[in-house]
Amino acid sequence: MERYEEIERSIVKDYQKKIWSKFVKAITEFDMIQDGDKIAVCMSGGKDSMLLAKCFQELKKHKKKDFEVVFLVMNPGYNEINKQKIISNAKLLNIPITMFETNIFDVVAKIDDHPCYICARMRRGYLYQKAKELGCNKIALGHHADDVIETILMGIIYGSQMQTMMPKLHSTYHEGMQLIRPLYYVREEDIISWKEQNDLHFIQCACRFTENCTLCDNGGGGSKREEMKKLIKELRKKYKSIDMNILRSAQNVNLNTLISYTKDGKTYHFLDDYDKKN
Repeated sequence: MERYEEIERSIVKDYQKKIWSKFVKAITEFDMIQDGDKIAVCMSGGKDSMLLAKCFQELKKHKKKDFEVVFLVMNPGYNEINKQKIISNAKLLNIPITMFETNIFDVVAKIDDHPCYICARMRRGYLYQKAKELGCNKIALGHHADDVIETILMGIIYGSQMQTMMPKLHSTYHEGMQLIRPLYYVREEDIISWKEQNDLHFIQCACRFTENCTLCDNGGGGSKREEMKKLIKELRKKYKSIDMNILRSAQNVNLNTLISYTKDGKTYHFLDDYDKKN
């Protein structure tokens, strides 16, 4: 058996409950894939997107849906070591990638105000554009359950708002395109466990500027997302189910108990119909 076949087998055997079933659950529950779809699985070269690609390859084998997949790698300006690491890992995992070049890092290097935000927007825009050029109608990203949980907390603590990372979205600026997140229920610790069990080594954050950027998700002391990881870790010492309770909170919203909420650009306040209820 080839090494990539052993790695594939580990997903559906050793991690059947922790990864594979949760991957399938998200796709089914949120109706992410339809017959005729052509999906660009966007790969940054990190553990999450590499696992996502392998899960899609496995899903194709089951032939429950008639869809196509393109494994899309955007190079925003990685150094040669990181670029070659992505290429070699794709070869090791038997993933036929399509790589295209951009100058995002060069552009962002000249921006002083919110460079991380601009970088993220540019990355997403390039991915949508290239995917559409390739005939795709969806892009799949490797965000996992911990990303969702941290996003909810960051919105509350830093943005004073209740919001979540949606499992799928229609693109605002690219007509006919959608974004899906099939690892929505998969925990990061299980992805790390899968990676380590198979002795896989992926690039982490390859951004040139993370050492000077307090908003980058770089795993450093200044990262807002890293702060959320640490906070959740502390809370878990007292409340074992804190992670999943936060995740489920976005699916158990009672509008009757909210002061106000916004939908499609319109804000609704509980006083709007308060007296009508009596």
